[in-house]
Amino acid sequence: MNLIGKALIAQGGGPTVVINQSMVGILTEARKYSQITSVYGALKGVEGIVNEDFIDLTQETTFNLEQVAQTPSSALLSTRVKPDANYCKKIFKVLKAHDIRYFFYIGGNDSSDTVHIVSKEAELDHYDLRAIHVPKTIDNDLVVTDHTPGFASAARFVTQAFAGINLDMKALSGVYIGIVMGRNAGFLTAAAVGAQKFPEDGPHLIYLPERPFIIDNFVADIKKVHDQYGFCVVAVSEGIKDPAGTPIILSLLKDIEKDAHGNITMSGTGALGDLLTAAVKKGLGISRVRSDTFGYLQRCFLGCVSDVDQQEARDVGEKAVQFALANNCNGSITIHRVGDYAVQYKMTPLADVAGKTKYMADEFINEAGNHVTDAFKSYLKPLLGSSLPPCAKLAAPAVTKILNK
Repeated sequence: MNLIGKALIAQGGGPTVVINQSMVGILTEARKYSQITSVYGALKGVEGIVNEDFIDLTQETTFNLEQVAQTPSSALLSTRVKPDANYCKKIFKVLKAHDIRYFFYIGGNDSSDTVHIVSKEAELDHYDLRAIHVPKTIDNDLVVTDHTPGFASAARFVTQAFAGINLDMKALSGVYIGIVMGRNAGFLTAAAVGAQKFPEDGPHLIYLPERPFIIDNFVADIKKVHDQYGFCVVAVSEGIKDPAGTPIILSLLKDIEKDAHGNITMSGTGALGDLLTAAVKKGLGISRVRSDTFGYLQRCFLGCVSDVDQQEARDVGEKAVQFALANNCNGSITIHRVGDYAVQYKMTPLADVAGKTKYMADEFINEAGNHVTDAFKSYLKPLLGSSLPPCAKLAAPAVTKILNK
């Protein structure tokens, strides 16, 4: 079918370093097809759609688009609104009024669900609409796909941050605890391991939402590492849970703040880091114990980008248009790893992706539940992109002591 009409692009959820690559990939590819008469951009995601806050992206220059593609965060702005069925009916009503025949929504789990519901509304109305979910999330928790655009660049930031912290702590000793984003899936926290080079390098311990967190075991693990190396670097997911499955953060907050999706807000507080720091100081008597909560830093850190992530984010945008026109169907673009290292792009039914969450595989987590395996390191390595900054150490031999033998 030669479906003629306008295309609409929107961006949803948390921004990333490479989300604009996908937007530009969609736009530049769509410009090649005469049946796509114009390409609009919705400002603030689904909010912009229901309010008809559109811009005509077909009037952007190629030069400016390439500059935007290399700029972090969502150029079209974003939203945390989680549309229900009635909200999606409003979205469809606007799409139909503007003769939108191609709808591309760049986002994570909730965005895929929105695309799915909107596509069903179009079917019920017998309105020809190609609704395509273009993957994005630093959490790397979309099912079916091997990994998601945005994750690799955020992982590179976490890798480099922990590599620097490792050098800092090695110089002056002590304990460092870094709290990394990851409500239910620990992929980003696990990426702290990406620059480990020598046996004594941190992170020495990694705690993920996929395994129960027991604070006494946590303190004991740190003691063992600190006794061995004289310092200890720890990566902790913000979503760690007790054996009953309750987020540890819940025991620390008097006023529980939730987002539009009903999720507990975890990134706006340093409470978890403070709790863990206090536990280590009390349990081990170590005075130099520090913690940081990375928060938003890992999402859009300017200049820290994986070239692999950039290319794949552009590719999924282009493939979304190609599949929409060639396959004449709705779906979610998924990335599939081939060999070591290449990828293939496929169109996956929206029902297979929408509203589902992927977790760290058992093979990626060590038996003790306090670190990752070599299998995860192999999974992560090609995603981080071109070679990381060097982390070298002096190799000169020790001089024989005279007075302090």
